[in-house]
Order: sequence, then C-alpha cells, then structure tokens
Amino acid sequence: MKYGFDNAKYLKIQSEHIKERIAKFGDKLYMEFGGKLFDDYHASRVLPGFEPDSKLQMLMQLKDELEMIIVISAVDIEKNKMRADLGITYDMDVLRLRDEFMDRGFSVNSVVITHYNGQASAEAYRKRLENMEIKVYYHYTIEGYPNNVSLIDSDEGFGRNDYVQTTRPLVVVTAPGPGSGKMAVCLSQLYQENKRGIKAGYAKFETFPVWNLSLTHPVNIAYEAATADLEDVNMIDPFHLDAYGVTAVNYNRDIEIFPVMNALFEDIYGEAPYKSPTDMGVNMIGSCICDDQICCEASKQEIIRRYFSGLCNLADGKCTENEVNKLSLLMKRARLTVNDRACVVAARERLEKAQKATAAIEMEDGTIVTGETSPLLGPSAALLLNAIKHLAGIAHNVKLIPQTMIQPIQKLKVDYLHGRNPRLHTDEVLVAISMMGRLDENCRLALEQLPNLKGAQVHSTVMLSEVDRKTFNKLGIGLTCDPVRKIKKV
Repeated sequence: MKYGFDNAKYLKIQSEHIKERIAKFGDKLYMEFGGKLFDDYHASRVLPGFEPDSKLQMLMQLKDELEMIIVISAVDIEKNKMRADLGITYDMDVLRLRDEFMDRGFSVNSVVITHYNGQASAEAYRKRLENMEIKVYYHYTIEGYPNNVSLIDSDEGFGRNDYVQTTRPLVVVTAPGPGSGKMAVCLSQLYQENKRGIKAGYAKFETFPVWNLSLTHPVNIAYEAATADLEDVNMIDPFHLDAYGVTAVNYNRDIEIFPVMNALFEDIYGEAPYKSPTDMGVNMIGSCICDDQICCEASKQEIIRRYFSGLCNLADGKCTENEVNKLSLLMKRARLTVNDRACVVAARERLEKAQKATAAIEMEDGTIVTGETSPLLGPSAALLLNAIKHLAGIAHNVKLIPQTMIQPIQKLKVDYLHGRNPRLHTDEVLVAISMMGRLDENCRLALEQLPNLKGAQVHSTVMLSEVDRKTFNKLGIGLTCDPVRKIKKV
C-alpha cells in the first residue's frame, strides 16, 4: 500500500500542539472533538497511512492529563436515533464509547444529556446509567440558542445547567454523532468555571475540512461528499482572512456561529481569545501529508465512492434526490466521472459480454481481475476467489472449493434456513476455503493473500448484500455498486 500520510509525525506534533493550547489558558481546556475518535475509516481512505484510531493513539500520549465527557441529546434518545454505520442507537453507542475509552485506560468523567426538557425517555435513560454507577448531568434547552446571547450567558441560561466537576487540565467532549450539543456543553462549562474563579479555555478538534489545504483540494471535497446528508459546505474563513490576510478553509456552521461565540467569549472572559473560527481549531493533519498526489488520488476515489453510495441509498429510499444532486455537483467540481474508477469500467465491460451480474477489483499495483455470477457463487464471491488465486499465482481454472462441498451449503441455505438465494456469499466462501486449507495447499496459499487485498478497489454491477459489503469493509477494500438489484438478461 502506498502511503501519503505520515502517521508517526501526526501523533507527535498533534499532541504537542494540544499541550500548547492547554498552556495558553492556564487551568483547564475543554476540547470539543468532532468526527470519530476511533474507527475513522474515512480519514484512513482519503489519507493513506492515517490509522483509523490515530486520534485515540494521539490522546494516549496525553492520557494522564485528560478526562472525557460523553454527550447525548435528549431529542436523539426520544427518537431512538441510529448510527447508520454501526446499526445501533445513540444511547447504546454512549455505553459502547464509554467501554472503549475505559478499556484503553482513559478516565470517563460522566455523561451529559443535552436539550433536556423533561422528556420521560431521557429520565429513564439517566436512571439506567446511574444504576450502572455512571454520573449523569442535565443541560437544558435554552430558548433562542445560539442567538439570544443575553439569556444564554445568564443564570437562567448556562447557569441553569448542571455543573460537571472535572479534575484534569484537558477535558475531551465527544458524542455518538453530530448535533448532540458538544459545543454548548463546552461553553456552558466555561461559564460555570468562570463563576467559580477557574480559568478555562475552549478549543475545537475537527479532522475535516483541512484548514491549510485549498477549498478545491480533493481531500476537502471528499469531506463535503461524506457530509452531503448534513448539508455542510466548505467555505473560505472570512474572519481569518480579515484578521491575518491568510486564506483558510472552514465549514459553514462554524463560520455562521463564530460571531455568537465571540460575544459569549467576551461576556465570559472580558475579551475574545480567538479572531476566527479557524483559530479555535487544533488540527495539524494537513501538516502531515507527505505525498499530496497519493492523497489526491485516494480522495478522488472516495468522492466517486460517495456518489455511488448516494445512488444506492436513493434506490433503497434512504436519502433524497437533493443529496444525490449535491454529490453529482461535487463530482463535477472535482472534474470526475465514474469512468475515473478503473474497476467500474472493467466490471461494466464484462457485464456487456456476460449479460449477468459481474464485479471487478483493481489491485494496488493496478492489476484488474473480474468475476461473474454463477449457479454456485454470487459475483462478489466469484471475484474474491479469482483475486486471491491471482495473488497466490494459482491458475484460473483451478477450483479451490469443489462443487461437492458447495452443494450441501446451498441445501442448508435453501431447504433448512428457507433462504431464496442459493449462491454463496463472500463470508461463506472464506469459511469454506479456511476449512479446506488444512488439506489443500492451494487453499492455504490463497487464504494467506487476504491481507494483500487491503487498499484494493471493487465495483459490482448489482447492489450487494450487507454480508458482502461488511466482508469487503473488513478486508479494507473500497467498494462501489451500481444501483441495480438484479441484472436482467437481454
């Protein structure tokens, strides 16, 4: 795999930069963490070399100096809001995050329930957490937030919220997803700390957009594609340009809220510590790109992937046409077409010849391998077999799994489990090969090639099952699908 990002440098300079920001404020720093603290696969895709848990690794270097607050909105609890990538509700993800942090030795201070307005579901959730000996605090809905500064910065505003007592110089505020109220929790704590004579500061950690890359850089366009459902828009930070004469990229929500935050800072501190929303950030990720060309190409592939994902979500009724239209515009802004993805071209060319569902994979060295559906295997399973045979140097006509082994599995799926599709999925093929590996040298050699598929790109001419999608994801393979459920023979 070719790397375009220096992860070791990132871990070093990012932690140093956060320490400098803590020192700037004296007693304490509340740091709002946007995006995913771990399992950040978007960042690892657009910045090859970035490890999905890099942000946690970086915080590990500050572990003795920090504690964590996890934020969840009462509105999200009431709506049973889901994390689409994990298939669990936000209230369940709070517990998952807490366990993950504590397993790594982090101190988790408490859970703050925001936007609280007497919701019965929030009260029940609080009791559930307290029965688990987890400290829970309420932060209330403030009428006119964030524009009613005089009310917000008063005893009836932030002063009404529960005060979260913290003991360490760095307090990381995180949440299961956007819109949870992380920023409001940080600002409320600044107000409460100031009332108690404690000098505390605020900083924001957002991985994207990357402030010191251009507005049209593929990495930043890929971020817009990733947040098309949130309607985030990357913009030139006008406050930063005015204050320093330097162009910096931020996104619309931070730019829009900055005048309000400045007014709150002035009320709390007497003067605003920042001249721009970019100033509030501590992200050093742009300074750790070591090969811009590799990151550009990876980001372009991510933009195309997000476009295909939008098309499939639209076909499933999971998104709107507006979202797909935005993704289409981002493709044009990046001057991309679907044919800029080699595996798309290869899969569709084989479809033209076979007139049945096909798939293609582009290896890291540019080699293209294809596969098609058969009575025994789906297109993704056939492709995976062909790919690992190619990497192991096994002839294409060699059958790794004998038909006599596949047929009993198909009988199980259809006759006993009452499935409609007898063809093997990717996970079933891998289980079969692993069983054969004890007896067959080719199967053993082929199975050993799986790690070499990391970073490869796959396209399928039909929408794949969740099982197949998850298998490719676990193997580190970038997947796209045409928004088609079944290929009809001409």
